Amino acid sequence: MAFQPIVDIEQECVFAYEALVRGMGGESASSILSQVSDANRYGFDQQCRVKAIEAATRAGILATPARLSINFLPNAVYSAAACIQLTLKTARANAFPSDRLIFEFTENEEMADPQHVSKIIATYQQMGFGTAIDDFGAGYAGLNLLARFQTDLIKLDMDLIRGLDTSMPQRMIVGGVVRMCDALGVKVIAEGIETAGELKALREIGVRYIQGFYFAKPGFEHLPEVHFAVQFGQQSLTG
Repeated sequence: MAFQPIVDIEQECVFAYEALVRGMGGESASSILSQVSDANRYGFDQQCRVKAIEAATRAGILATPARLSINFLPNAVYSAAACIQLTLKTARANAFPSDRLIFEFTENEEMADPQHVSKIIATYQQMGFGTAIDDFGAGYAGLNLLARFQTDLIKLDMDLIRGLDTSMPQRMIVGGVVRMCDALGVKVIAEGIETAGELKALREIGVRYIQGFYFAKPGFEHLPEVHFAVQFGQQSLTG
């Protein structure tokens, strides 16, 4: 596993670390995910949850207030209540508070049964987990997903963010999504931030949670540091 911080720019702290699957030699997520099939999807999804919690615990996440965000495959979950049991067992074994877990699923995975996904999200929320839609705006369903169910968070796809500071249409679209999510009580995370200009534009729009190489690249089996004074140009965003 590798871990990438999601930064709270209002509090200047790490809100969460996203667990990203890697090969034993550090191979990319895409090279691993390309090996997932119908035959091994359930086992892969279960083991990713276990490894994320175990690796994050070893890396020292419990010494911080940050949450842990784990990607899951909705099509691998036949029953939300049954399939979460190994995750709960692993969390207990590592003294990992379950309310510090966030489960995110990508909009890029086509859903055979959106109603089933809705039940998964509702079950996870009832159990105290955070929920998130990843890559929002880049996949199969777009706004239809948000109309069907409201996760606790959405993560704006990086293609909506790249060059945001120089594109008025992008700024208007992102601003519209942020206002809509504010009204729904859904937090917005912008992912893929690489420049100070993108960060400044997102701050002006009102996005509080930021993820991207501008703050830190994923740390393989460790939690990468975020040097806020450097990223913010020595000027506090809260002052």
